[in-house]
Amino acid sequence: MEQLVQSRIPPDQRELLGVESQNREEANAFTKAFLKNSIPKMTNAALEAMMEMKAVILEYKRQKKKKGKAKKAKGLNAKEKRRLKIFQLKPEHQKYELFLPLHELWKQYVEDLCNGLKPGSNPQVIQQKLLKADFHGAILTVIPKRNSVFSVEIGDFITHIYGSKFELRSSERSAKKFKVKGTIDL
Repeated sequence: MEQLVQSRIPPDQRELLGVESQNREEANAFTKAFLKNSIPKMTNAALEAMMEMKAVILEYKRQKKKKGKAKKAKGLNAKEKRRLKIFQLKPEHQKYELFLPLHELWKQYVEDLCNGLKPGSNPQVIQQKLLKADFHGAILTVIPKRNSVFSVEIGDFITHIYGSKFELRSSERSAKKFKVKGTIDL
């Protein structure tokens, strides 16, 4: 095996690979220079001893990246939002017609959420799904009472949702499990 490793490359393969075969002295000089550059802390005697062992394992260590604290983008505080008037819509952007496409998207969303709102669907299951739904784009009718009642009409299906159920944000409401109560929450 050692003879095969140390044998010269045949001339036809030298041309194919584009390399020149070195004689033994040149190969040894190249190996010593390579090892000296790769392992700079070793003396010549240690390099010679390593060459005699015939097996050289070179390790490559990547430079460790410095871990700095990732800078988190800070949002605006409430005072800055008021100063910049971020949530104030201009009167020309407050037209009912501008929000109708959003309502159409919302109706599609609710129909997908409730699996089509078929006439034979269980109303309790639909109401549980609607309690967890996002109501951006819905047209709500408010029935004024002590704890407001919201009426939502989706096609032929009309449901009433009590205001106490809207106290949470839609993202928090979607994760909450609502208890079914036998009494009406008026």
